[in-house]
Amino acid sequence: MTTRAGFVALIGEPNAGKSTLLNRMVGAKVSIVTHKVQTTRARIRGVAMEGDAQIVFVDTPGLFQPRRRLDRAMVAAAWGGASDADVIVLLVEAHRGVTEGVERILEGLAEVGQGRTVALAINKIDRVEAPKLLALTENLNARYGFEETFMISAERGYGVDDLRRWLAGRLPEGPWLYPEDQIADLPMRMIAAEMTREKLTLRLHQELPYQLTVETENWEERKDGSARIDQVVYVMRDGHKGIVLGHKGETIKSVSKASREELTEFLGRKVHLFLQVKVRPNWLEEAERYSEMGLEFKDGNG
Repeated sequence: MTTRAGFVALIGEPNAGKSTLLNRMVGAKVSIVTHKVQTTRARIRGVAMEGDAQIVFVDTPGLFQPRRRLDRAMVAAAWGGASDADVIVLLVEAHRGVTEGVERILEGLAEVGQGRTVALAINKIDRVEAPKLLALTENLNARYGFEETFMISAERGYGVDDLRRWLAGRLPEGPWLYPEDQIADLPMRMIAAEMTREKLTLRLHQELPYQLTVETENWEERKDGSARIDQVVYVMRDGHKGIVLGHKGETIKSVSKASREELTEFLGRKVHLFLQVKVRPNWLEEAERYSEMGLEFKDGNG
């Protein structure tokens, strides 16, 4: 049996559907999916098996115009993930077409894509008519020499199997990189923190777009097979702490319940989750917070 294994980087603008596609490919919820942009901070990898091939996905943060240190570190991580990969897949939203952001990514690809297999995946195709799709495909292929173009709906699963099969065939021959039953190489502590952060993001909507991060401070395996997980939600100001806690602690209670339920399902066993909210005015400038998110603090300079 000839096995194949390699890295596939999914790149695109924030909200292009990279996390949804990764989850669909891997068949489990690894990368958090919310409707807020820039929720994927770390290079989360999901592992998908396709025949004799093992595809390791690098789910890069969305590529956008960076303004702050955290933004710059995220963009550096995205391009870093692409330049380390065997195959790059650019995701473009069908209904948005060639935006300024897509133009910038195409410019970056001219350099990063050299000597690499680069495919185009037009996502959310259920939102536009066929003639418009055709025109967009021609336009993008005229701008960059993609090896293959796929029409997909990551949310509905349409076209995803074809893409996965094609990717498997483009990977180098070699031994598998991970045990077959391992779906993500992120430490469980980080996945748990991401789940809680997703629940906070969904619950708070516009109120706290960036100013919070979640860390798993303690993880204790109990004799009865359950796990006790202690997490800290860091916010920038006292006012933010009040928003996260909510009236009589209702917000944090509902977030904790939703996160606990998802963690229980994900781990397949009982979870005791304890959340604390702490104010750290400068967490966006602390190197330690970045390494917790799997980002390089130095990449935020410049």
